[in-house]
Amino acid sequence: MNFIMISKMLLALFSSICLVYVGSAQQTNANSTVTALFAFGDSILDTGNNNLLLTVTKVNFFPYGRDFVGGRPTGRFGNGRVFSDMISEGLGLKSLLPAFRDPFLSNNDLPTGVCFASGGSGLDQLTASIQGVIWVSDQVKDFQNYITKLNGVVGDQGKANTIISNAVYLISAGNNDIAITYFSTINRRFQYTVPGYTDLLVTWTRDLIKSLYDMGARKFAVMGTLPLGCLPGARTLIGNVMCEFFTNQAADMFNKKLSAEMDNLGASFPGAKFMYIDMYNPLIGLINNPMASGFLDGRDGCCCTPTSIIPCLDASRYVFWDIAHPTEKSYKTITPSIIEEIKQKLA
Repeated sequence: MNFIMISKMLLALFSSICLVYVGSAQQTNANSTVTALFAFGDSILDTGNNNLLLTVTKVNFFPYGRDFVGGRPTGRFGNGRVFSDMISEGLGLKSLLPAFRDPFLSNNDLPTGVCFASGGSGLDQLTASIQGVIWVSDQVKDFQNYITKLNGVVGDQGKANTIISNAVYLISAGNNDIAITYFSTINRRFQYTVPGYTDLLVTWTRDLIKSLYDMGARKFAVMGTLPLGCLPGARTLIGNVMCEFFTNQAADMFNKKLSAEMDNLGASFPGAKFMYIDMYNPLIGLINNPMASGFLDGRDGCCCTPTSIIPCLDASRYVFWDIAHPTEKSYKTITPSIIEEIKQKLA
């Protein structure tokens, strides 16, 4: 199995998607005890933070954003809205979660949340450095800068603290660490076994949570990885007849360890709430039985893959948009139950 080739394909995917936010996010009127949403991690959540970085890991160009409002690329890794947008809307906050590094970010958006995630990033510093994107620890520094701006906007320390402590902190990290850094960086494979590296990823997740907890965060929704071996980029390299076993095995191992960690963190972080979001199994369900949810193709990407150099006409027929990212319809299909779980466990 050529892991380096698989990793390069996935790198191209995870590197190619992050969009420029195109206007003030629409507000919704739904009642919620959640004050804001803050997103950290990788391209599954990124809404445009990479656009001004000196990196190839960005997607502020056509055909990305083809089905977004106005049909314009914004830096989101997909054909339209991404997972963080839909969680924000589902919690009654706003339908678009703006990128913190968007130069046109409105002060009006600060109290209800922003996105700090960076496409191509991960828990391992090497993951971010090899792509020139924002490491999760640096995203926490951005959050610290955000708090300073929020205090200036609301003009009341107590009110700012209330927003911070009652917000949901959505984290997606580990996808690129496993798919890119571990299986394509020789020194990581020499340094760690798969069990050892996944243990380290869980430790780094805990460190990230502690950093945010120390700044006032109390409600954490931590996502597992996608079924990385079933992404179109990985499948294509082994003939597109099945999912690539070893990458999926590593992803599944990490997810199980991460889920167990979320169950145990309450004792270490008094007053905080934690939940694990399973991304692996819902997507496997769409991949294995796409027609049950109104899709026609669960294996190929609509766009930007060796099998679809010319973008498909209708992305809603596909589970995947490109070699590594789900379509907007896929996110819409799996998010309703996740939103309800967030409301039950964190609100």
